[in-house]
Amino acid sequence: MSAMNNDMHSCKLSNTRTLGPVRNIGIVTTWFERGAAHVSRAFLEALAPAHNVFIYARGGEQYARGDPSWDREYVTWGKRIRIGIPNYINWPDFRRWVETNQLDVIIFNEQQSFDVVLKCLRLDIVIGSYVDYYTPQTVPFFDLFDFLICNTQRHYSLFRDHPQAIYIPWGTNLDRFKSQPEPVSSSEIVFFHSCGLSPKRKGTDLLVEAFRRIQGPARLIIHSQHAIEDVDLIEKIDEDHRIQLITQVVGLPGLYHLGDVYVYPTRLEGIGLTIAEALASGLPVITTDNPPMNEFVEDDVNGRLVSVAGYNTRPDGYFWKEAVCDLQALASAMQYYVDHRDRIQIYKNQARKVAEERFDWQENARWLPVWMSRIKRLEKTYALAMAAAIHEYKSYPGQMIKALIRRCTENG
Repeated sequence: MSAMNNDMHSCKLSNTRTLGPVRNIGIVTTWFERGAAHVSRAFLEALAPAHNVFIYARGGEQYARGDPSWDREYVTWGKRIRIGIPNYINWPDFRRWVETNQLDVIIFNEQQSFDVVLKCLRLDIVIGSYVDYYTPQTVPFFDLFDFLICNTQRHYSLFRDHPQAIYIPWGTNLDRFKSQPEPVSSSEIVFFHSCGLSPKRKGTDLLVEAFRRIQGPARLIIHSQHAIEDVDLIEKIDEDHRIQLITQVVGLPGLYHLGDVYVYPTRLEGIGLTIAEALASGLPVITTDNPPMNEFVEDDVNGRLVSVAGYNTRPDGYFWKEAVCDLQALASAMQYYVDHRDRIQIYKNQARKVAEERFDWQENARWLPVWMSRIKRLEKTYALAMAAAIHEYKSYPGQMIKALIRRCTENG
């Protein structure tokens, strides 16, 4: 860990350092009802008491205009351009936002298009990134940022050598998510699963198949923000009267109160937001025994971890492989709670207890405003070589060779 990270760690422990200059901080992000936006909102809530924070809602994605939860005075709705490039940003529109709010710092959330990052190097401004999406080809591009924020040990393990990379353990708002005083049912276990916008990635198919093997009094509630398009999956759901599918957009604190146990056999996660949310809601979590999921769940403590049957490379070339849960192990983990129905309140209490001890976002991020007031712009002598690498990556995605990556770093 670098000297700066050690210094920040001591700041977190003692909280005795005074805040530096108040800064105007801009967050570039998706901004509607989805996980990435909730991450940005968590940063906003952590920083806003000490700094002026503004949101640039990226063009090219869904907007939440008119929604009082998202359409606020500090939000600028970016110009919408449909050109097929992920996270593309119109530079004149973006620069107006920077100048209007006199920004000192910009945080990019899951920015996959690096053109705007290169252009930001021309500005006298500190730029950073919340780390989530990257491929083997784009990892070197993160050296363009002055700072990196990692919310899982897995992300930090890859970027910890960056001179201003920090690890902030993820958490959630414990006041927003409440545990229920009693189990949902006195006669059966109710499993709950949120597949959001990505049922395949979140293992909904594996869950339904495993639940069909469960014996005894149990129900399964699945929440999807949009209609599930997998016809085979829908047929299996319809065939089992014990499964209820809820299809609607639901804001926080979500529908966790409908269940006793959260089942999340996800194949791949950047953070795993719903795991922390479920624990805070008092639900023990069954999930994949793979990072970052097993950074939140300890087997037989606040849930159960399911062994991995195999790994797959994702079609888009994401850096980490997908981990596929073993079906029988998943079914056994669920069966455990059905067979120990009389102890469910003990398990629920333990889930909330761990959330309070380890995943309180207000506590985990309480030193972030101090750190943000002190970060500095780094000298980037390799910027031209990096720009060339990005240009080649755009032209030939997925075909950047090792020599090109080496050229970027050697010129630094």
